[in-house]
Amino acid sequence: MQNECKLSIITINYNGIKDTCELIESIPFSNEMEVIVVDNASILDEASIISEKYPHVKVIRSPHNLGFAGGNNIGIKEAKGKFILLINNDTYFKEFNIESLIQRLESSDRIGIVCPKLRFAWGNNPIQYAGYTPLSPITLRNQAIGFGEDDKGQYETAHSTPYAHGAAMLIKREAIDTVGLMPECFFLYYEELDWSMMFTRAGYEIWYDSACTVFHKESQTTGQNSPLRTYYITRNRLLIVKRNYKGINKYLSYTYLIGIVAPRDIIKYTLQGRFDLVKSVCKGIVNCQLQIIN
Repeated sequence: MQNECKLSIITINYNGIKDTCELIESIPFSNEMEVIVVDNASILDEASIISEKYPHVKVIRSPHNLGFAGGNNIGIKEAKGKFILLINNDTYFKEFNIESLIQRLESSDRIGIVCPKLRFAWGNNPIQYAGYTPLSPITLRNQAIGFGEDDKGQYETAHSTPYAHGAAMLIKREAIDTVGLMPECFFLYYEELDWSMMFTRAGYEIWYDSACTVFHKESQTTGQNSPLRTYYITRNRLLIVKRNYKGINKYLSYTYLIGIVAPRDIIKYTLQGRFDLVKSVCKGIVNCQLQIIN
C-alpha cells in the first residue's frame, strides 16, 4: 500500500459515542493525518452520528462486533499512514505531542512500537503506565511501572519495555507489514501483550516515551468487575500460555492458572455472592481448554 499521509489515528467505538466524541475533539486535525473510527456494531447507528458530526473523520461500521483486535485490524487495513496510532476511545489528549513519539520511532530501525505515558482521567490523574516489567515465567504476573503513583516527573526518561499498552500505541506501518495484524483469537484483553511478543520475536523493540501523555478513563466499555471481563481475563491468560510458552514452563503455568488462580477466584466470587462471575471463570477455563486440546 502506498502511504498517502503521515499519521493514521484509529479508535474503536462500541456503544460509546460520548467518549469517542471527546477523544476526537481533543485531536487537532491536520492535513498530515487521518482519523478512523471503527464502529464495532453498536446497538444504535452511532457511526452515522459520528460521521455527520465530524466530516473529516473516516467512519467504518462493522456489521459484527469483532472485538478489540478485529476492530483495530479493520482500521489498520484501511489506514494510509506511515505511522499508526491505535488508541482507546475512552482516552483524550490535553496536549497532542504525537510528533515526539514519531521522532522516537524514527530514531532507530529496530523500534517498532512506542507508547506514551498513560495517566488516569480521575482525581489528580495518577500514573497508569510508564512501561511494563517482564512477565514472570510461571505466574504471568507483571506490573505497570508507576501504576497509581502521583506524577512528579519520576518517569520522564524514555526506555525500552517488554510490552505495549493497548490504550495507546504508535506503530510503524512497515513493522505491522512484517509482524502481521493483531491476533483476533483473544477478542478482548491480552491481545496487545501477545502482539508485543510477536513484535519482539520479529526483532523489534517496544519503547515508552513520556514526551506524550494520554489520559485514560479506563474500562468504560466492560466495567471493572463484569462477567464479560472476568470471562476473557480467565480465558486469555491460558491462551497467552498456549501461544507463547514452551516446555515445562508451559505446563507449570497451566497448573498454576487452573489449579490455584481459578479456584481462588471462584471462592472469592462465591463469598461475594457473585455467581455470575463464578460462571464466567468456569466458562473461560472450559473454552480455552477446548482450544488447547484442539
